[in-house]
Amino acid sequence: MARLPRLAQAGLTQHLIHRGNNRQPIVLDDEDRRTLLAALQECAATHKVVIHAYVLMDNHLHLLLTPSTDAGLGRMMQSLGRRYVAAFNRRHGRSGTLWEGRYRAAPLEPSVHLLPAMRCIELNPVRAGLVLGPSDYPWSSCQHHVGQRRDPLVSDPAAYWALGNTPFDREMHYRRWLEEGSSPAEQQALVDSALKGWPLGSPKFLAELAKTAVRPVSPRPRGRPPGATKPSNNDSVPK
Repeated sequence: MARLPRLAQAGLTQHLIHRGNNRQPIVLDDEDRRTLLAALQECAATHKVVIHAYVLMDNHLHLLLTPSTDAGLGRMMQSLGRRYVAAFNRRHGRSGTLWEGRYRAAPLEPSVHLLPAMRCIELNPVRAGLVLGPSDYPWSSCQHHVGQRRDPLVSDPAAYWALGNTPFDREMHYRRWLEEGSSPAEQQALVDSALKGWPLGSPKFLAELAKTAVRPVSPRPRGRPPGATKPSNNDSVPK
């Protein structure tokens, strides 16, 4: 099956997952982690992509972002791949690929799914059993969002600003939002959307997206179209 073209239009918020080849590590120590995040910050700024949330796990990178141009996301990821893989290979005396093919990403409707996606991303280390609380993990945007430090990589989205009128209000409400946790269904929907490339949103959001998309925005139903009849044996072979 041919790969679906990406829906990476300017202004569309994207949920992105990029895994290590064969689920192998993409970072081996804190120096690698700092190198990758520094490269991500520089590449995002160069290609005008805004990062709203992230988590760097040992074997994958998980991002929530909005590109300012149609080509910005692809160019950022291409630049990040070249720069970081070269540095990683040079430092560890290796060669060859590091990533598992191309990155996976899909747009989502910010008013409905942006905050759940932020929560899903920042709870990743807790689900993996690495920390007890999401703000204990230093390699994600969580500490920024709960007010423990300012992260120059992160630009807060409108949905986050709407949580309160002051930084303290926003950080408090977001901390409570994290404590509620993601349901399995919410988490599965977000991950499936990113991995399969299908946008996540309301029927109205998908209909608006379909007007400018170069490909379908939802999978076609399986089976025959409604009203179609099964051909009879007499009709299947001409006489």
